[in-house]
Amino acid sequence: MSFPRSALLWARLPVGRHAGHWAAACSAFRPHVGLYPGSLGRAPAVASASSSASGGSKSPNTSLFVPLTVKPQGPSADGDVGAELTRPLDKNEVKKILDKFYKRKEIQKLSADYGLDARLFHQAFISFRNYIMQSHSLDVDIHIILNDICFSAAHVDDLFPFFLRHAKQIFPVLECKDDLRKISDLRIPPNWYQEARAIQRKIIFHSGPTNSGKTYHAIQKYLSAKSGVYCGPLKLLAHEIFEKSNAAGVPCDLVTGEERVTIELNGKQAAHVACTVEMCSVTTPYEVAVIDEIQMIKDPARGWAWTRALLGLCAKEVHLCGEAAAIDLVTELMYTTGEEVEVRNYKRLTPISVLDHALESLDNLRPGDCIVCFSKNDIYSVSRQIEIRGLESAVIYGSLPPGTKLAQAKKFNDPDDPCKILVATDAIGMGLNLSIRRIIFYSLLKPSVNEKGEKEIEPITTSQALQIAGRAGRFSSKYKEGEVTTMNREDLRLLKEILNKPVDPIKAAGLHPTAEQIEMFAYHLPDTTLSNLIDIFVDFSQVDGQYFVCNMDDFKFSAELIQHIPLSLRVRYVFCTAPINKKQPFVCSSLLQFARVYRRTALASWLRRYMKWPLLPPKNIKDLMDLEAVHDVLDLYLWLSYRFIDMFPDASLVRDLQKELDGIIQEGVHNITKLIKISETHKLLNLERLSAESQSRLSGTLKSQTRRLRVTKTGGGKAVEPPSSDAAEKSLASRLVQQGLLTADILKQLEKEWLTQQTEHGKERTESGTYSKGIRRKKKEPDSD
Repeated sequence: MSFPRSALLWARLPVGRHAGHWAAACSAFRPHVGLYPGSLGRAPAVASASSSASGGSKSPNTSLFVPLTVKPQGPSADGDVGAELTRPLDKNEVKKILDKFYKRKEIQKLSADYGLDARLFHQAFISFRNYIMQSHSLDVDIHIILNDICFSAAHVDDLFPFFLRHAKQIFPVLECKDDLRKISDLRIPPNWYQEARAIQRKIIFHSGPTNSGKTYHAIQKYLSAKSGVYCGPLKLLAHEIFEKSNAAGVPCDLVTGEERVTIELNGKQAAHVACTVEMCSVTTPYEVAVIDEIQMIKDPARGWAWTRALLGLCAKEVHLCGEAAAIDLVTELMYTTGEEVEVRNYKRLTPISVLDHALESLDNLRPGDCIVCFSKNDIYSVSRQIEIRGLESAVIYGSLPPGTKLAQAKKFNDPDDPCKILVATDAIGMGLNLSIRRIIFYSLLKPSVNEKGEKEIEPITTSQALQIAGRAGRFSSKYKEGEVTTMNREDLRLLKEILNKPVDPIKAAGLHPTAEQIEMFAYHLPDTTLSNLIDIFVDFSQVDGQYFVCNMDDFKFSAELIQHIPLSLRVRYVFCTAPINKKQPFVCSSLLQFARVYRRTALASWLRRYMKWPLLPPKNIKDLMDLEAVHDVLDLYLWLSYRFIDMFPDASLVRDLQKELDGIIQEGVHNITKLIKISETHKLLNLERLSAESQSRLSGTLKSQTRRLRVTKTGGGKAVEPPSSDAAEKSLASRLVQQGLLTADILKQLEKEWLTQQTEHGKERTESGTYSKGIRRKKKEPDSD
């Protein structure tokens, strides 16, 4: 070896690292592990110091840390320098050293001090061992220390600095935990909105039940102001205020996720704007702001939008409309901003009463009745049975386009139209003015998603029941008194208990990470997927007791869907915030397609081919559902077009397509009973499936009867014994036969098939320790819940 090259090799080594000198140096520092590659001269603190730096925050959930791959080193152009300075390593000897290192309790404890719990330590060691054993040549420093350990000139613990360096390569979050905690610190959200903090706002809370005039009084203030913003939960409500404002001679613009309407011909923004709450500006100054349905600040998915509007709107007066349950929380939040809350209470303008008898049969329907269902299958079933009785019904449910909902509402409200019955989901709870005399709950069980993103089927809450029941006998309708009841007799007592129960006060407001915060996270963790970034952010986040981080499962679903498409982080974030129904495969695949064509300009001609335009009127229920999905896709295009104007330039053409499609869907919904008939004929709505769902409803009803005991006990009332499962099944079976959903022969066949299935699976379930939760178990154990 020539002298110049030898000098170069020695220069690459830290001072005192040759042979025994290096071992002595490492031994001297071993108690502190203060000298290690990548952090020379630092004396890393142990876990206690780290936790104190982050304010004593909880330990992170290390299961979210996805290890990166560190490839073993191939042959070096300079040769194996470490072997030239010492000798080639014996792989068997090295393996023994590594195994000894792994088993050392001191090493495991030291690793824990640096954030490597047992799981991370094991994963890091496996990667470290593979790297050492599979590399053709190692870095000089680690080669020399391994050689010294082989000759007992160094201790096996001296490998720890190199192991730690490798661990931080595969788990980069270990290197920047404190920085990540600072970025994800969501405490004191009022400080995020400096423009709002620069003015002294007047907060007025209009509190009252549905149909109490609270929103009317707030809107009057909005219309009389020089400038104002209305923030509503639905596009329909924003449209309503937009139209009312302009009809009253107050120029008003409309801003929703999918639509921008400027009333001025020259394109200048009007002083008033009606928008969905997510779209409100927190930098534009207004004289008056109205935030509708403020109780939705607790919503697990959308609550962040109400929190942002409440804390961030720059308005001299902020008018809040909603339930009294939100007063205490709003008062506490405003206390942190130094703003007082004036509460104005309102009472319902028209009386409403809960009837003492259930409907029990659709034969007892009267004009002005609205049957509220919580599933589409129930909507279809009830509509079909109403049509069999020679009556005409309007249908409204959540996935219908806004135009179709308004058309069905107009049809129901029209005194000259023969349609006098409405079948709807809880979509009627907001945004539609309906002339309803009596609300009939077809069921009290509703699927929901809790704060953890878990699906549950529970009885509706008091707040939900009041919101829906309050649609009966509205002040502006022809019915000046409202009535409420249930379809089934056994649900009526539970409904009364739910309605008489006080609404639980709202305890926390939702928060959501911003694109800027996620970008800062990505700066520290550049190789981490967006979905994983969100998981780590939520885990590291710190919030005050008055706040919670909203559920982000839909965001992560979209992130994983488009992860393989090369997009910048900001663009990817925007795509993931697009509102899609992940239950609709066509809508999900469309988001994927839009992400793919993002860089190629998504022309309307391509979109027409993709949707197989022109579309035909629906021939059955499946066709109708497909058309609803296509409408959602067009909404998605419009949503993207306002965020990526150059990439999605055909918004006006797409809006024309959407209007045409809305007409096709309206025609389909108008003839929905015919579509249901055809679907039954072609077994697209087969009786077996409906029967299975009816069985499921029976199971839920029995559970609700048991829950009723808890509800009653909480309310201080007298406990009521649940009816026997045999009686419930008998009433259900007779009801299904009476409604034409089952015949006696079909019922016998279903019972035979059910018993056969239970017999086949009974032994397996018993051995596995899981018990059947079906109807058969409930026959034997009616009180098992």
